[in-house]
Amino acid sequence: MKSKDVERYAEMFAALGSGPRLRIMRLLISAHPDGMVVGDVQAELEMPGSTLSHHLEKLKMEGLVDSRKDKQWLWYSANAQALQDLLSFLYDECCTRAAVVEPVKITSAKRRG
Repeated sequence: MKSKDVERYAEMFAALGSGPRLRIMRLLISAHPDGMVVGDVQAELEMPGSTLSHHLEKLKMEGLVDSRKDKQWLWYSANAQALQDLLSFLYDECCTRAAVVEPVKITSAKRRG
């Protein structure tokens, strides 16, 4: 893997490394593929508009979210392809040194509790 690719993914992980941004991403993933209007994201997360705007801009800069304007509404949605690329990066060489666990079992693990 090229060094620039590793850096790109590191920046994406850094963007997700903030509690508020991780909460935003989880909410937008739950609304996939349609996304959500900014006001609804703000109400759901009880986050001040300026703070939300800052976090959304960071996520957008890293390609983790997309935005679109529809009349007077600004919609944000999770960029599913970017998230899939990020997870693929993590699992790209999964279990190549020891075939103890099949990669498919890791990526399809169910949430507990």
